[in-house]
Amino acid sequence: MSEKSSAGLPALSKSMIWMINFGFLGVQTAFTLQSSQMSRIFQTIGADPNNLGWFFILPPLAGLIVQPIVGYYSDRTWAPKLGGRRLPYLILGTLVAVIVMLLLPNSGSFGFGYGSLAALWFGAITVAFLDLSSNVAMQPFKMMVGDMVNDDQKSYAYGIQSFLSNTGAVLAAIFPFLLTWLGVANTAKKGVVPQSVVVSFYVGAALLIITSAFTVFRVKEYDPATYARYHGIEESDNTQGGNWFTLLKQAPKAFWTVTLVQFFCWFAFQYLWTYSAGAIAKNVWNTTNATSAAYQAAGNWYGVLAAVQSIAAVVCSYILAKVPNKYHKAGYATTLLLGALGFISVFFIHSQGALIISFVLVGIAWAGMNTYPLTIVTNALSGKHMGTYLGLFNGSICLPQIVASLASFALFPLLGSSQVNMFLLAGIVLACGALSVTTIKETFAE
Repeated sequence: MSEKSSAGLPALSKSMIWMINFGFLGVQTAFTLQSSQMSRIFQTIGADPNNLGWFFILPPLAGLIVQPIVGYYSDRTWAPKLGGRRLPYLILGTLVAVIVMLLLPNSGSFGFGYGSLAALWFGAITVAFLDLSSNVAMQPFKMMVGDMVNDDQKSYAYGIQSFLSNTGAVLAAIFPFLLTWLGVANTAKKGVVPQSVVVSFYVGAALLIITSAFTVFRVKEYDPATYARYHGIEESDNTQGGNWFTLLKQAPKAFWTVTLVQFFCWFAFQYLWTYSAGAIAKNVWNTTNATSAAYQAAGNWYGVLAAVQSIAAVVCSYILAKVPNKYHKAGYATTLLLGALGFISVFFIHSQGALIISFVLVGIAWAGMNTYPLTIVTNALSGKHMGTYLGLFNGSICLPQIVASLASFALFPLLGSSQVNMFLLAGIVLACGALSVTTIKETFAE
């Protein structure tokens, strides 16, 4: 660890870079179970499809609030007995997330009644807590790469993070389908979430504990003095704090141009998570009845398609990691355009198998969204307020999801109250994201 990069940080072993990121596998499994199954859970317990946007506002709202706070305070935290500055937040977030993962899929099993306000509120509150805790657990991984990995290794580190993220997504997506194949019930009485989904959340909770433990026990963060020395800053730079609005005003241009691209991307993907199960059920299984076996089969198939999306993202991420810096913008725009085509194709496809092609294209866009933004932004930042800036940058993910959910209350009825039509809109929005890549100007390490 004596070799230094131009940024002053030592080169890390590949095994240490893996350990820094390993817990992200469990966190992403939890996140994907939530995003891929939330629409199914809420419609199963009696939510009106026209009101799904309300439930999908909660996760990004939690991220918008929590991640800047985690970044701000973890910049100033030093708790060596708990691992350092970022790891204490990982421990807290993991513990809360595990508890909530045991509660959320049982929203319809506590006798509240189908479609009752109590059942929907219980589901909404548990989703809010799951996303709060997932955000607390997720942000430390992004920050530790910025804290500990030099510019020469950063693309590799974020590539590993993307690989683990998508692997977790694959596992989460196929759990219900696999459990059904193994004989676990995929249907239940009206208003009750099937055991295939419930057990999937239990397995995800166990995976979250195990993978996070690897990171907590194997990673030793830099103490404040060492961090300051490696980043070429004063030790007091992070302890002095900083007004969020002032920091945003001083943010590099790359921060804002990538934020513009992120707006279109995450707006589109919010509709993927909200309407996929219903759109697939309508186009392929010809049903809109969320309590039917056909609808539950569509929900399982969406899980498989989400796995296809993640596998495509893993392969594409490996390819993108080898693209020279000067072609980053071309690669970014191309992946988003292919994803837009995938979204639009869902509108026209009525074949279960053909949807695989659609979600391969969506996965390519997902790879671009997870490969480029953090690398571009962290390369443009100094070590000052690294956590706070990355927390604030999370607003480029959360705000578009909130806007998309709020807009859905007008757009959904305007587009014929059709979940399929929302995919057509999402594809157009993602294409706008591809065009906005031209506004980015990158800063590369010397």
